Amino acid sequence: MTYDELIERLDPTVYRSLRLSIELGKWPDGRKLTPEQREISLQAVIYYESLHGVPEEERTGYIDRGHKAGTACDPSVQRQNSAGNDVDPDQFVEVKS
Repeated sequence: MTYDELIERLDPTVYRSLRLSIELGKWPDGRKLTPEQREISLQAVIYYESLHGVPEEERTGYIDRGHKAGTACDPSVQRQNSAGNDVDPDQFVEVKS
């Protein structure tokens, strides 16, 4: 069985268990995931989500930009001020305690 076939046939319960294990950093029996196990599991989960058409907003690593999309809080937006650097001082508010 190839990796592609394995992911294709992966049971949704196993997928959810892998995803939870990645989130918690441990297997269902309490053993800690090694960095290698975490990486392999994450790759499998991402591939499963892509292959099985999991909606984008439900995928691992999804960031909901919501109403901030296209604003200064959106990292994809590049702004420059008159000094030529990427910092806009009008975007910051001074907080005094």
